[in-house]
Amino acid sequence: MVGRNVLVVQIAAVAWLASGSAMAAELAPYRAIYSFSLVSTKPASGIVGASGAMFDEIGDACDGRTEEERTHLRLDYDGEDSVTITTTLVNWESRDGLHFRFNQRRLKDGVLDDEFKGEARLDGPGKGGIAEFSKPEEARLVLPPGALFPMAHTRFLVDRARAGEQFVAAKVFDGGAVETASQITAAIGPRLARAAAAHPGDKGKGLADPLLERPSWRMRLAYFLPDPNDEEPDYEETILLLDNGVVSDMLLDYGDYVIHAKLDDIERLPKPRC
Repeated sequence: MVGRNVLVVQIAAVAWLASGSAMAAELAPYRAIYSFSLVSTKPASGIVGASGAMFDEIGDACDGRTEEERTHLRLDYDGEDSVTITTTLVNWESRDGLHFRFNQRRLKDGVLDDEFKGEARLDGPGKGGIAEFSKPEEARLVLPPGALFPMAHTRFLVDRARAGEQFVAAKVFDGGAVETASQITAAIGPRLARAAAAHPGDKGKGLADPLLERPSWRMRLAYFLPDPNDEEPDYEETILLLDNGVVSDMLLDYGDYVIHAKLDDIERLPKPRC
């Protein structure tokens, strides 16, 4: 995610589910494939093209929820060699949202660039906790009261959108860097019907699947580093989040360039017999 993992962390932060209150959203397990393309770029970035794909699988387990994600992004530069970034992610989060295990790797042109592995626990709903890293090195960090893991954050966003709130903020720990929970703010648009859910630049009606025939909200998310002196977000993204947790469209804004992640295929996954 830009200053951290180029794509893996921000996508994971909106792709998860965790249990919550009795009125909390019920989100679906699914497998999805997205394709990447360059939307815009600033001349100073030197980037003239972007391509690639992401495979994301959000699964149900008897003791929690799982995610397996693989991304492949190629950035083409004016007068320079292209750069290929490959990321993998394998995460698990307990249904009560209090326990999180993470394993993320990022390769640049086939060479390991970043690796984060460990687990984190919260002392209870609304309480703080501890995150322990085993890679890239052993580290122990304190998580602040009210911190959320990625699955719980997705449910938080859906619930707040359903309640009609237009601006929300949360501290989220996703394991994408050796740092404590970071603030994510969200500006939430009005509820949309399925017919209005496609990215404005897309042509055609998009995919037809029962998973997508759901209410949705367009949200602008801003990701801040834990440093309280950083007033500007590290990066931003605009997503279409459905009430079942599916992200049907993404614009990833890194400041110097913007990438579109278009949903190409999706299928529902079965729930376990527990």
